[in-house]
Amino acid sequence: MNPMIKVISFYISIILIFSCLLFSCEKKDGKSIGQNKIKVVTTLFPLYDFATNICQDKAEVSLLLPPGVEAHAYEPKPADMSKIQNADIFIYTGAAMEPWVEKLLQGIDTRRINIIDASRGINLISGLHHHDDIEKTNFNHGHESQHTHEHQGGPDPHIWLDFANAEKMVDTIAKGFMDKDPQNQIIYRGNADAYKRKLEDLDNKYRVALSSCKSRIIIHAGHFAFGYLAKRYNLEYVTAYKGFTPDAEPTPKSLIELMKTLKKYSVKTIYYEELITPRVADTISKEVGGNMLMLHGAHNISKAEMDQGVSFLSLMEKNLENLRIGMQCP
Repeated sequence: MNPMIKVISFYISIILIFSCLLFSCEKKDGKSIGQNKIKVVTTLFPLYDFATNICQDKAEVSLLLPPGVEAHAYEPKPADMSKIQNADIFIYTGAAMEPWVEKLLQGIDTRRINIIDASRGINLISGLHHHDDIEKTNFNHGHESQHTHEHQGGPDPHIWLDFANAEKMVDTIAKGFMDKDPQNQIIYRGNADAYKRKLEDLDNKYRVALSSCKSRIIIHAGHFAFGYLAKRYNLEYVTAYKGFTPDAEPTPKSLIELMKTLKKYSVKTIYYEELITPRVADTISKEVGGNMLMLHGAHNISKAEMDQGVSFLSLMEKNLENLRIGMQCP
């Protein structure tokens, strides 16, 4: 055989062998990765985002709420029960936010599922408003009102809107991952710590930005959600709604009180909530000549936001931008 042909044949053989090995490895690795990835189901968007940042490519994380569905109005369907049953980890916020979880878990076999209550170790506050004694508060100096009245009978479930609570939630979720998948616990711990540093940076941004605003009042024409945020940064939070549920409606008296507060303290910005038509905010803004800005509670996101790849951090950055505008922060 021609020496040149021998050389060419040799190299072709090497290439073919290498190609087969490479294909075999890729197929094997792909199969292995697919089989080894733990399946995680979360109820609310903050949990979905926290879990995704902690596990990264080590798990498949899904959100139980379809995009655009209001969290308080959500009712699980049989398909949701099946989804949880087939998961390795199920993460929910806590009994105050998802009272349906306890009943749902009674109907499925949870022996192989790691159930994570992300509110574990967090002290819940009650929903309070300051309508009746709001005039006793010096908003220009951030003094807290000493006369508050109960706004909602139960505890406030929106714990993630205090970023110190969000850090605790990240730790709780990370521990759940490490218990379920100990061989990758170093990765989970490292990712969780890196994400907590981002939450700390965000907390510092809020603290600095909101420390010297002309106004200290958040007038919210939405359901009570930002009590934790207001408490953390020494702000006054007022809403016309008397509860957390989406079917709660403001009373005429509450709307009048809200408008009086806006006029008395020359507040021009009314905040509205995500995923719900801002009828109340629109009515009030027209009545008092104010403007409207959104405060995103991050319970869930719209399909457009999901397609855009928004994150919990980006939503909170936008909230801070809108708070600075509305409260006239330097």
